[in-house]
Amino acid sequence: MALGLNSEGYREIIGIEEGAKEDKASWSKFLRGLKERGLKGVKLVVSDKSIGLVESIPDFYPEAMWQRCAVHFYRDVMVAVPKHKMGEVMRLVKTLHTQESADSARKKAAQVVETLKAMKLHQAAKIVADGAEETFSYYAFPPQHWLHIRTNNLLERLNKEIRRRTRVIGCFPDAESAIMLISARLRHMMTGKWGEVRYMNMDLLRGSEAVEETIVA
Repeated sequence: MALGLNSEGYREIIGIEEGAKEDKASWSKFLRGLKERGLKGVKLVVSDKSIGLVESIPDFYPEAMWQRCAVHFYRDVMVAVPKHKMGEVMRLVKTLHTQESADSARKKAAQVVETLKAMKLHQAAKIVADGAEETFSYYAFPPQHWLHIRTNNLLERLNKEIRRRTRVIGCFPDAESAIMLISARLRHMMTGKWGEVRYMNMDLLRGSEAVEETIVA
């Protein structure tokens, strides 16, 4: 599923499709479908680090930046951290996304890497060193937008609602019936307050490089 923020800052469901796996072929098919239906002007794609998706974006939207979801990045780091140190490391890693600029964030990342090494958490340090830069794309946009675009939490909330509805059904006879139910629920949400409230003020981008569409996938 892909959620877009249009040029006026309103949320739109722009695509939903069955996918058995998340390889490049599957994501390319999905993005090709969006492009053929007329999606253009994409400047930012926010997602977890699905390699298939990341590799497919330049094929269809070469001008788009990619923002790795900061929350998913934290989770990846925590996998390499002992349970008794998770709280301390989480507070440390979150400082990467409280900086005033991308340059400041890069300097902080170098400090965090050295701190993790001093704590003997070499695998966690490597994950930060290798992946922190992927989470800094949002710094290129107005500060008022940062909280909204540094994660794909907006889409995760939709996924939570979808799971709530589909769990009641349990087992679907086929994929089409599942897509029909999910689509009906999403249409209902879009016609209510969720779709009518302006999510971001795109006027902040006027006079700078216009962002026509932001995808959360």
